[in-house]
Formats: sequence, structure tokens, C-alpha cells
Amino acid sequence: MGEFELIRRFFAEAACARTGQGLVLGIGDDCALLELAPGEQLAVSTDSLVAGVHFPDPCDPFLLAQRALACAASDLAAMGAAPLGFSLALTLPAASADWLQGFSAGLEKMAAACDLRLIGGDTTRGPLNINITVFGRLPAGQALLRSGARPGDLLCVGGCLGDAAGALPYVLGQRPAIDSQVESLLAHYWTPAPQLALGQALRGRASAAQDISDGLLGDCAHIASASDVALVVELERVPLSQALLAVEPIDTARRHALSGGDDYVLLFCLPPEQLDALLAEGWPVQVIGRVEAGEGVHLRDAAGRPLSVPAAGFQHFSR
Repeated sequence: MGEFELIRRFFAEAACARTGQGLVLGIGDDCALLELAPGEQLAVSTDSLVAGVHFPDPCDPFLLAQRALACAASDLAAMGAAPLGFSLALTLPAASADWLQGFSAGLEKMAAACDLRLIGGDTTRGPLNINITVFGRLPAGQALLRSGARPGDLLCVGGCLGDAAGALPYVLGQRPAIDSQVESLLAHYWTPAPQLALGQALRGRASAAQDISDGLLGDCAHIASASDVALVVELERVPLSQALLAVEPIDTARRHALSGGDDYVLLFCLPPEQLDALLAEGWPVQVIGRVEAGEGVHLRDAAGRPLSVPAAGFQHFSR
């Protein structure tokens, strides 16, 4: 199967590649054409997933495609952007029709869940690598940034943390997946749900935001540095799922939540007066700490005593 036949058969004819909703021209020409309404800005982010680094190889291509697109789409949620489209640069060791069928089906499913349209990309031969660029739209000047947190703000997350890290031993085959609790953790790893609607609801309300991909404490450090403030995390307030607590002791579960990564839950700072309205609207806001004057990230117990901060999440090129 040649490159162009591969594109036509598995991607160009997919439902998610049809024009509409801001996509004027899609796959088939040298560039796609996107259209924004007056007063809107374009949000763009690129994620690259490498076999053996970001996912085990081999793995189920259907699940892999969902994970790849969800991880990229989570960056749009972090900026408060409404989804628009995505491009896919796919490097494959071989053009296996069975693998591509599963991958394109998983991509279609997640694209529908995120309301994203495939606008183009590239295919090459080499070690398995998935590069996805996502595009979103938002009103000019309303993007959620990392740099707006102020002392007195609440530190919040959009849900339970640590499930993806708890799933990792099962993903790698180090433990047998034997019950529904493990299946719940595996679902969080392979099919995370980008909090796109929550991100849009936080526009004009949150002072700073990002998604949690590299671990809570590591990502808190990004906001603290960009905003020139200190973030205080209260350990007992960090939410843990029943599925994670069913397979790990609480100390291990908390370690996963603090530094495990791959949660793709929003982390944001919120002026206190905004909290009640968001809760009344039903948004999954969990207060886990506060913003103070100073610098860095500080972990506290229930009595306010300082705790040692575990190692930060995964970083490329670190020892």
C-alpha cells in the first residue's frame, strides 16, 4: 500500500475529515483552510508521542489513537479554547492494514468525543511516532494562561488524580488486570477525557490554568514560576478515586497523585468569589490549596505542617 492510498483509505474519507465548523478546506491540497469569526484567536498546540517512551510498543492501535488525540486536545482545554481541528503526522515502521484500521477507528471515536476535525498531516516510514497538532478558537484576550495567579486565589483541580499512574503497572503487564477497578484505571490511561467544557467555563473566572500531564507538583511549579507566586498544596485535599484506593495503599495513591502524571485534569487558580457559582453550575471543582506570596510549591499536612515534596514527574533529557 502506497502513502497516498494509505491516506485516502484510512484518513481522508473519515467522517472527522469532512469540512464544516470552521474547516473550509481539508485533506487533499497543500494546506488546510480554517476560518475564524471576527474577534476570535487561534490556539495551537503540538504533541509528539514516541513508541517505548510515551506508550508501550506493541499496544492496541485503537486505544493508542484515542490516547494520542486526547492528550493533545487537553492542551486546548487548558487554554479555554473550543476545539476546531487537528493534523496528524504519522511515522510507521510498516503500512499494516489491520493496524491502520484499528488506529483510524480509535482516532474517529476520540475526534467525535472532542468535536475535532482532521484537517491534514503527513505519513512517513520509520520508528512509530504520532505527532498531533490541535487547533482551537476562543474570544480574543480570554485565553487561560499560567501567568495570572495572585496571592489569595484558591488552587483547584478538575477531578481525581493519580489514576493513570496507578494504571501503569497493568499497562506494562507487570500486574494482571483482574477486576473492574483496574479496568477503570486502564480506561483513564488509554481514553482520558479532555476537560474542554470546563476550560471554556473557566474563561473570565480562573486567574491561571494548565492541564496536568507531568504530575501535580511539577505542573504546579510551572504556574508558580510563570505567576511569580507560591502554590500551597494541602495533601489531604488532593482527590483520589475509589478505583485507585482499591488497588494501592493510600501513601502510594497519594504519591501517584502528586507526581505520577498523565492525568489530563485541569489545574487552575481561582479567585474565591468565583467558587460558589462554578459549583452551583455543576463543574467538578476540587479545592486543594491556595496561592500565596513567595515562590515555589509547598506541600502541607492537615495541620499546616510542611511535608517533603516528592520528585517531580517525568522530564525528557533528565537523568
